[in-house]
Amino acid sequence: MYRIGEMVVYGEVGVCQVADITEKELNGRTVEYYTLEPCYQGFTIYAPVENCERQVRTVIEKDDAQALIEELPFMSVEKVQISSLRAQRELYESLLKAHSCEALCKLILIINDRKIAAEKAKRKVGAVDEKFLKKAEELLFGELAAALDISKNDISKMFRANLQKVH
Repeated sequence: MYRIGEMVVYGEVGVCQVADITEKELNGRTVEYYTLEPCYQGFTIYAPVENCERQVRTVIEKDDAQALIEELPFMSVEKVQISSLRAQRELYESLLKAHSCEALCKLILIINDRKIAAEKAKRKVGAVDEKFLKKAEELLFGELAAALDISKNDISKMFRANLQKVH
């Protein structure tokens, strides 16, 4: 179980603080809930403790977050041939739903490669790429910022500087 005050990552919402652990009556039985407050959004989540194994995890450790940022220029992502818009969405969604920083990095790198290829062809990437890139960056930068106790903006700058070293 997580503790009150602990920082966790909740699915595709991102970094949350465990504000409380409460019990509620549901269909005649008592169910324990985490009260989660997202760090970068203004609402509250009530997540049943018993269903949280795949939805909630602890925030990446500080050393692991720093290492991930530093390793970015050396990460390689296989070239992905996307045959259709549906296949593209499925790939991107599977990486988002992996709920890991490594999968989010992979997604960002795939889309970055597509952006570079599009720019060389004097085109723009599509709305699907832009949408998933924004979501992946939001989730990844939020978690890395929480782990390193710095702003998302600073993470964005560090990440982009290291991303430039990739190409």
